[in-house]
This record gives sequence, C-alpha cells and structure tokens, in this order.
Amino acid sequence: MILSNPVTTTWAKTHSLCCRSTIAGPPFPSSTRRNHLPQSCSATRTNDQTDVSPKLDFKRYVMEKATSVNKALEGAILLKEPLKIHESMRYSLLAGGKRIRPMLCLAACDLVGGDEEAAMPAACAVEMVHTMSLIHDDLPCMDNDDLRRGKPTNHKIYGEDVAVLAGDALLALAFEHIATATKGVSPGRILRAIGELANCVGSEGLVAGQVVDLCSEGVSDVGLEQLEFIHLHKTAALLEGSVVLGAILGGGGDEEIEKLRKFARNIGLLFQVVDDVLDVTKSSEELGKTAGKDLVADKVTYPKLIGIEKSKEFAAKLNEEARSQLSGFDQEKAAPLIALANYIAHRDN
Repeated sequence: MILSNPVTTTWAKTHSLCCRSTIAGPPFPSSTRRNHLPQSCSATRTNDQTDVSPKLDFKRYVMEKATSVNKALEGAILLKEPLKIHESMRYSLLAGGKRIRPMLCLAACDLVGGDEEAAMPAACAVEMVHTMSLIHDDLPCMDNDDLRRGKPTNHKIYGEDVAVLAGDALLALAFEHIATATKGVSPGRILRAIGELANCVGSEGLVAGQVVDLCSEGVSDVGLEQLEFIHLHKTAALLEGSVVLGAILGGGGDEEIEKLRKFARNIGLLFQVVDDVLDVTKSSEELGKTAGKDLVADKVTYPKLIGIEKSKEFAAKLNEEARSQLSGFDQEKAAPLIALANYIAHRDN
C-alpha cells in the first residue's frame, strides 16, 4: 500500500472546506515536517512478540513505568486554590489510561543512553497535552462524548466552561513543567524539546488534524490521502513528539533522532488505524469510551474506506516498517520500543 504525501495532495489544494481563512496561502503548508511517511511498507511479517528480547518482561515493564509516571503526574498537579480548576485537571490527568506516550518518551531516552530522570518531566508533559486534547475532543462543540477512560467526561462533571479552562491549563503546565523540572540536561536541548512539543501541538500538528477532521465530517469525497493527513497530525504527531523528546533529552544524535522520528510516525498512524478498527468491532464497555461514534458522526475511517481486513493488513505493515527503523540500535535497549509498537498493533482498547 502506498502512503502518499498528505499535504501536497489535490484535495489539500482545492478542498479547504471550512478550514479556509481570510489569510492568503494554502491551508496546509508544504513545509510541515509530518509530510512524508516511507513511500512503501512492503514487509509482510505479522508476528507480534517473536523478535522482542526474551529478557524483557513487558507486563512488568509497563507496570513499573506506569507507576513511575503516575507518581510524577500526581506530584506535578497539587490540589490548591482555585480548587475547582485543579480538581478538574487532576480528574482527567489521573483517570488512568495506558500511558503509552510517556512510556515511549522514557524508552527513547533510555535507547540513546539517557537517564530516565532527564526525560520524566517531558513524559509528564506529553501526557498533559494528550489529556488536554481528550478533554477538548469530548466537548459538545467537537466530538460530543460522555465517556472517557470508563468515566464521565470532564465537562459532564465540571461543566463545559471549566473543562475548556482545564485543558488550557494543562497545555500551559506542560511547557512550564519541561522548562522548570528538567534536570541534568543542557539548556539547548531543553529549548529544542520545547520547540518540538509546540510544533506537535499547534497548527502544523494536533490542531491541524483536529480541524481537518471536523471539516471532513459528512463529506462524501474524503479519501485515503485526506484521512492520512488527519491521522498523521491529530494522532501521530504527539506520539512522534513523545519519542523525539525522549531522544533529544537523552542526548541522542541527529541521525538517531531522525530514525526514531520515522519509527514514531509509523506507530502513530498504526495507533489510529487500530483505533478505527476497534471503534467498529468492540463495545463501549470494552473500550472505556463510546463505541461506534465515528459511524454516527459520519466520519471517514480506514475500515470505511478499505474494509476491516485490509485495515488490519495495513496496521501490520506499519508495525513492521516502524520496527525496521530500530534495526541499527542495541536490540536489548530497543526491546521496550519494539514491544510497545506490538502492543499498539494488537491492543484491545
């Protein structure tokens, strides 16, 4: 399957929909760094854990990292005045979740020889940004959802006004936390990490994907190129940022960072392909969020365009392409990233 450039497509040039502003220029600048995935994902191997180091106890690894991340997140947002906003922030941030993004950040840091402590503030920051995106995505003006991580969404508990502000506060805190809590890393690398995160979130990253997703609802001629653009920005951008931040703060060289960027970009798209399949094959109870909402909203998805089986085949190829980017690294240290990619590919919720 060919993964085309999602930014320079005919659609991007001519179908700006509600995304067109009064400012001259194309809606999707060709300079964005998330333009290109590898032009072909030709691998066919679909095994999940066979090439992960036998020394890695993945379940134990996940539990240990999740515990460390949750402890750090707990300490990053204390209950203080105004109580309502801090309660709202903590409600969503500490509601559980798989903590995939922080784990990717920590694993990438370790892979390039860094210390976990150096990347933990960034790991917390990407989870804060992710939580912000979920709070805002669930709002009535966006996806209008009532359930997240098996609990009522933030606006159902605290109201839409406070939910918006909680998301805003989490976004601000993410940058503050990297800037003030990162220790043992040069100011230049901290600044580079902050810039990377900002790019992942802004109008060339998560926001770009979200707005095109909203503009594409109910549109009949949305195809694979447009769908790829949405997912590469709305979902993959932050997963990419999680890995790249870890590599930067861990002291990785430019070549290492770019290989890890390609790895992360593939697993980012993989994450969303799997999410699309789960949305139509699992129940709300199994997912911990409302199942089938993409169908109700008339959103374009991979199963809708190419079917469930082809979507699963595509996911397997993305996983293989991602893991191929790690071939030049120490395979013992790469094992957590390989296992996390496999987990993303084969998860049930």
